[in-house]
Amino acid sequence: MPRLPLIAHLALAVSVLSGCSIKTMAVTTVANTLAETGDVFSRDDDPELVADAIPFALKLYESLLDSVPNHAPLLIATCSGFTQYAYAFVQTEADILREDNYERATELDARALKLYLRGRDYCLRALELRFRGASATLTTDAATTLERAERRDVELLYWTAASWGSAIALAPDRPDLLIDFPAVRALIDRAAALEDTWSTGSIHEILITFESLESLGGSLDKAREHFARAVELQGGKSPGPYVALATGVSVAKQDRAEFEKLLEQALAIDPDAAPSTRLVTIITQRRARALQTQVGSLFAQ
Repeated sequence: MPRLPLIAHLALAVSVLSGCSIKTMAVTTVANTLAETGDVFSRDDDPELVADAIPFALKLYESLLDSVPNHAPLLIATCSGFTQYAYAFVQTEADILREDNYERATELDARALKLYLRGRDYCLRALELRFRGASATLTTDAATTLERAERRDVELLYWTAASWGSAIALAPDRPDLLIDFPAVRALIDRAAALEDTWSTGSIHEILITFESLESLGGSLDKAREHFARAVELQGGKSPGPYVALATGVSVAKQDRAEFEKLLEQALAIDPDAAPSTRLVTIITQRRARALQTQVGSLFAQ
């Protein structure tokens, strides 16, 4: 019987002695790939197709995390996946239905809230891996906790703030969530300080909304500054800043004319102008159209 090459002997020994390690390596390889999906979803032009596909993908992510619970990139991808799905396909649907079917819209709001919190918890796990003890100190001393963050942490900071902030915005009557807003604000402020250009203005889009909340220390003037910066970074190719300013500042100021103009600008954008975010544009424009039908309830007559 011929002798096996050395590498074959080693492979056989590893498979016998540490089968679990081989499985973990394989799962880790898959997790690495899935955590870097690029714009395969965001460049699509069929929201229904993506809406049907994402739940399976999210459950796959969760299944993989059972085997590699400390895979930080996959934790972040799972967090962002739940957050984006909740906003794009659950909360947006609620906004579309709100005028005609308030009961169903309320049910969708409740589901979106659960999804946001589910996503947030994955981000918090990743945050704890990156900064030991963060889960215990983030809500009590966010500044000290986050001063250790570096530019490579911006994605994690952003999605933690996005998931958590979306949950708070959807449930303003939940004091147990509202009390955490300073931590959420600290997360996005730290991300902006490290790299405000990240994801072509996504940080500034969130800050438009946060600064619109005057009751929580926001400034409408600063919201407009973030709007201008987001539009500049995106070259005017995203409807996001226009919708954010309309729903935040224009409604707060009861400026109906500005509200309608901003929505018209959002709807005038060609989804193909930025192919990598085509789906985001299509979904945001759906929300803009729904908002146009709700002018009567948003503004005093």
